[in-house]
Amino acid sequence: MFRKFYPGEYAASAYEVNYESLWEQGIRGIIFDIDNTLVHHGAPADARAVSLVRRLKQTGFSVCLISNNSRERVQPFAEAVGAEFLEDAGKPSKRGYLHAVKLLGCPISQVIFIGDQVFTDIYGANRAGLRSVLVGPLDPREEIQIVLKRRLERIVLYFYKKKLK
Repeated sequence: MFRKFYPGEYAASAYEVNYESLWEQGIRGIIFDIDNTLVHHGAPADARAVSLVRRLKQTGFSVCLISNNSRERVQPFAEAVGAEFLEDAGKPSKRGYLHAVKLLGCPISQVIFIGDQVFTDIYGANRAGLRSVLVGPLDPREEIQIVLKRRLERIVLYFYKKKLK
């Protein structure tokens, strides 16, 4: 029932994903959500995000950021970290994810998506046929509509964790 919302993997944060293992598995492109995945909601790119993307690109990964936010939010962030980007992505529609795959120039089988929300990020990635990693949100203070979604996410994650056992 909830399988379409299950992530392929889980990590405590985007900064704790084992990227070396992903490279060894043949992953060559990474699509990231921005807010609460790489930085606190609405924050500019910080040194940690810049360093992560720089390290990934030095390894050989192609990196793209997708967000439902406007160009005014996404473009400066993407320029600061040095990544491709797609604003107004319409997540969870698969359209934005598939466009991001094209921007990366990798076959979809070599691309992974990393984000913090089950109902937009992971569901959309799954719909697009992408491998997905759910990460814990960086900031527990969120807008009310996200707080409400997080309560529903707990139900999905309960069944996801039960399935893993």
